[in-house]
Amino acid sequence: MRKQLTKGIMLLAVMLTTVSLAACTKANDNGSNAAANENGGNAQTNANAEAPAELSVDELASKAKEQGEVVSVGMPDSWANWKDTWADMDSKYGLKHTDTDMSSAEEIAKFEAEKDKATADIGDVGIAFGPVAAEKGVTQPYKTSYWDEIPSWAKDADGNWVVGYQGTIAFMVNKDLVKDVPKSWDDLLKGDYKIAVGDVTKAAQAQMSVLAASIAMGGDEKNIQPGVDFFKKLAEQNRISSADVTTANFEKGEIPVGLLWDFNALGYRDQINPDQFEVVIPSEGSVVSGYATIINKFAPHPEAAKLTREYILSDAGQINLAKGFARPIRDSVKLPDDVSAKLIPLDQYKNAKPISDYSAWDETAKKLPQLWQDNVLIHLS
Repeated sequence: MRKQLTKGIMLLAVMLTTVSLAACTKANDNGSNAAANENGGNAQTNANAEAPAELSVDELASKAKEQGEVVSVGMPDSWANWKDTWADMDSKYGLKHTDTDMSSAEEIAKFEAEKDKATADIGDVGIAFGPVAAEKGVTQPYKTSYWDEIPSWAKDADGNWVVGYQGTIAFMVNKDLVKDVPKSWDDLLKGDYKIAVGDVTKAAQAQMSVLAASIAMGGDEKNIQPGVDFFKKLAEQNRISSADVTTANFEKGEIPVGLLWDFNALGYRDQINPDQFEVVIPSEGSVVSGYATIINKFAPHPEAAKLTREYILSDAGQINLAKGFARPIRDSVKLPDDVSAKLIPLDQYKNAKPISDYSAWDETAKKLPQLWQDNVLIHLS
């Protein structure tokens, strides 16, 4: 898992941190616009005075092979099954790989600090960090041949960042402790079991859970009160657990129902006992977030980084991520049956919505800890 259990236990640690630290990418004056796929196509660069001539995929791959390696940050083997992608980049293109695990904010800070002696080529950050990174001026834009398939909320118009996989707040239910598995927020409210949310005063994943409830109740990133009111009702019933939403606590039977990212929940379920737990996207609605690649403006191996982004968004790259329980950003990708069977059916996501205004969420997130204290924690014994 990534050092951010921020990057996992919180697609949102990123998100909250995201909000406050906002860190990620800015267009490079030599930005490029690739149209390539793993088997062929053309890679184009933005036309500006310093841009190199257009590169075909073969030319891009050739240059990447000459560079011989790709150095990532926040993309370790154990996270979202990156190991298979790195293995493919080696076997297909001869690119050796090394990674240093770190949070989204640390990635951006590293890019900025090492301008003159850059060591990293590419990073994976929470989506909220994407715009910040662009403002920091530490990224170079690069679009891929799959650009039109990426939802508008999941990419920068200029290619400074693009989401490769997404996450949605879900219920993880211990069926040994809960007789009737809740399928909705309303079901959750009618239950008699405790619910673990995490530390809403600090943890991004927990804060996103409140936003998810708010979206389901008609609110959004600008109006979190419906979600706060929902948890206030649970607190008045003394049904909010103080347990951290971790694999260990689920395994020990301390959490009847936990709220967390779907990819975390699916990973936990797989680690503990797939038959004991059910993972559900609440029917009324939830919040969708994602992780985006950013290419270092000062990358020592720029073509290798661009080729890596291209491969991540290819069918094979998307399937690799799905094997790690991360839902692909490209819905058109046909997943192998055994991989698809481990994920949540797509129809459960129909009412899940992405944040549309991260600046607004940033402001809301700053106020949420006090709202939680005043409306929810005061009711807990």
